[in-house]
This record gives sequence, C-alpha cells and structure tokens, in this order.
Amino acid sequence: MTIPQPHQGFDMALCDPHDAPCHGFLHSLESGAAVDGPGMRFVFFLAGCQFRCLYCHNPDTWKLHNGRRIAVEEILAEVAPVASFLKFAGGVTFSGGEPMMQAPFVNAAAQALKDCFGLHIALDTQGHLHDRVADDWFDPIDLVMLDIKHIDPARHQALTAQALQPTLDCAQRMVRLGKKMRIRYVLVPGWTDAADEVARMADYVADLGPAVEMVEVLPFHQMGQSKWESLGTPYHLKDTQPPSREATEAARALFRARGLVTG
Repeated sequence: MTIPQPHQGFDMALCDPHDAPCHGFLHSLESGAAVDGPGMRFVFFLAGCQFRCLYCHNPDTWKLHNGRRIAVEEILAEVAPVASFLKFAGGVTFSGGEPMMQAPFVNAAAQALKDCFGLHIALDTQGHLHDRVADDWFDPIDLVMLDIKHIDPARHQALTAQALQPTLDCAQRMVRLGKKMRIRYVLVPGWTDAADEVARMADYVADLGPAVEMVEVLPFHQMGQSKWESLGTPYHLKDTQPPSREATEAARALFRARGLVTG
C-alpha cells in the first residue's frame, strides 16, 4: 500500500530518523474507542507524563521511553485501512500519558493525518505544557479534551504533583484560539466530589463560554490498581470506592445548572 505524502512542507523522505517530529514513543493504540472523543475513534496512547495523579489508571505510561518507537509514516499506515470509515464515523485521538510531552511528533502526525485523510483530530491533554508550543501548533487539532483535575490549586497539587494554573491558562488560550473543548473531570470520592468544589469548577467552566461543547464527568474506578502493583508503586486509593450513580448524577447536575452539556 502506498501512503500518500502530507503536503504543506512536511516531507517524511527528508526526515532525520533521530528528529523528534519524525518519531515518537507509543504506549498502545485502540482502533475502536467510543469514549475518547466524538463518534468512533482510533486512539494513539503516547508514552510520557509529568503528572502523578493518585487515581491514574495508566501509570505505565509515565516514562517516555517505556513506549515503542514509532514513525509518522507508521501512524498513517495504522489508520489508512479504516480512514474512510473514520471520516464519517469519528476520527483520531492523541492521548496518553500526556501527548504534549511529544509535541513535535504529535503535531507532525496530526498534520499528516489531516492532510492525507481529512480526519477529525482530538487531543486529550491536561494542557500543562501548552506554553511550549506556538499557536499554529493547534491548527490540525479540531477538539481539545482538556482534563482539569481539581479547581483548588492546593488540592490539585496534592492530587497530581503539579500546579493548576498552566491548565487553566491552556483553557483560556483555547478560547482565544477558537478551539472547541470538552472538559474532563474525574469524580474521586474524598478528593474531587465535594459539592462546593464541583460548583466552583462548574462556575469556571461556564465562564469559558461556547468554546466548551461538553463536560465529561468521569466516575473514578479501580481498573488501574493492578498496574500500580506490578510497578511496585504504592497505590494510595486502593480503599477508595467508585462514586455511586447518584453522586455522579448530582455532580453532573451542578454543571447542567449552569447551562453546560454533560456526558
């Protein structure tokens, strides 16, 4: 199969094999995901993340070089057999880990997918590294799925080991750039489920205006516990139970009360 070459000055034939835009590190991929953006998604989970979220269900993605080395051409080859289906059914999502840790590669891959197949491209990110890229880095990105872990700076730091403000700055930047966003918020009992804190989050998101097309309130789960154990890393939430359906719906209701669509 011949892979069509991207245009707009990106020539993979001239790409140095050691140049970051040409190669990245891939943790895994999923070809039929229904929860990683609108419609049916082909998801590339990239390796590397500077956050250390207590509830992370993929701690094996934290180290950049834990993934397998992959070229932009291989990204195109993976998607090519289903590109025509994805064009009307969904698109491609770059997730992680934190995909912006590999910003040059993600940009090159996203632009190549856009140029070759005209696909909808989503970026699942906590936005912490957004200030390392220029505005035009986001040109091939159609949707930013922004994870805001907590609205209180101290609680955010305790939960993720990183500062909150860069994520909020990213949200404001997406508004300025006119990018559509889905805000993702994980509901963790004892950490992110207090009604007053959820209300503060809802107020902040509502103020972002029409750029936010949806808020996804995601119930905490224990599916990643075995990964923490296999890595020999203490898992501090092993006794935390998932929120009840009623608690999850109550949190969503706080967002809806501010005119936001929830999922």
